[in-house]
Amino acid sequence: MKIAIVKLSALGDIVHAMVVLQFIKNFNPQIEIDWVVEKRFKGILEYNPDVKDIYVINLNNAKKKKSIYLLLKELKELRKLKQYDLVIDMQGLVKSAIISKLISSKSTIGYDKSSLREGLSSIFYTNKFKIDYGLNVISRNARLVSSAINFKIENSELKNKKPFLYSKKKHIELNLDSNRKNILIVAGASNSSKCYSVKNFSELTTLIDANFLISWGTQREKIIAEEIKIISPDVKICHELSVECLISLISQVDLVIGSDTGPTHMAWALNVPSVTLYGSTPGYRNSFVTDINKIIESDSIVNPFKIDKEDYSINDIKPTEICKTAIKLL
Repeated sequence: MKIAIVKLSALGDIVHAMVVLQFIKNFNPQIEIDWVVEKRFKGILEYNPDVKDIYVINLNNAKKKKSIYLLLKELKELRKLKQYDLVIDMQGLVKSAIISKLISSKSTIGYDKSSLREGLSSIFYTNKFKIDYGLNVISRNARLVSSAINFKIENSELKNKKPFLYSKKKHIELNLDSNRKNILIVAGASNSSKCYSVKNFSELTTLIDANFLISWGTQREKIIAEEIKIISPDVKICHELSVECLISLISQVDLVIGSDTGPTHMAWALNVPSVTLYGSTPGYRNSFVTDINKIIESDSIVNPFKIDKEDYSINDIKPTEICKTAIKLL
């Protein structure tokens, strides 16, 4: 059987979807799995032994340049892909549904209309599954894929997963301290409402006797890291890291603390202890809690169908509360 998974973006969402790969292979090692992804996120999938081929699509470039020509060119390339038995759209958006439909297959799989934020997507699927949109996203992903292939993935199996991010580079992080616990702070996120404040992060670094590092991916995130360092001079700012080097770094630290964003979710994927902070997004839905991966949520009532980007309640979480959780994990 040949399967193509469509999950285009973003980093954390792809991580949440990738967990299914090992269970598909456990069920039937002969199944071939390809993945269709946005070009800028290809790195998170590289070197995964359960993925045969990675196909990149650059919709972001077409969008930036506002070019219909580039868009049509990208979509035309999809028709050149091999014939599949199943194409599974794990994104559930109109754009990913169209992409899934353009790929030649015997069956296109997705969520039914009631299970989607963009219900129109369902018209492009030949087989649809009703899986509550409010369900934990990792459980949702597992249920969609296992339903499509006709087997089961239990929550107990998800809790006992193998690490599934890979790097061929052993990143040498000079800021690691062999004599103290190393804690990585992920200070940035895709929108500001998901970011814990500079003041709060700075206070947190004074509460735990550890070596604190800060990772960043954009210039805005670098500025946040520099602002934290001004208040807490002992904090060490990492160099700009590729996804492959970030995987290597996370695998070497003792704890990751951050908000609902890709690098924090990567800690879960690598079975590294983590504390994920939630305000404007639903923690019960976006993280899979384990003995070593914890969440702390604000008191905000979150609607997963419509995220309030003006909700900055993440900053109501007290650094002392994070400290208590972090110390238990160290």
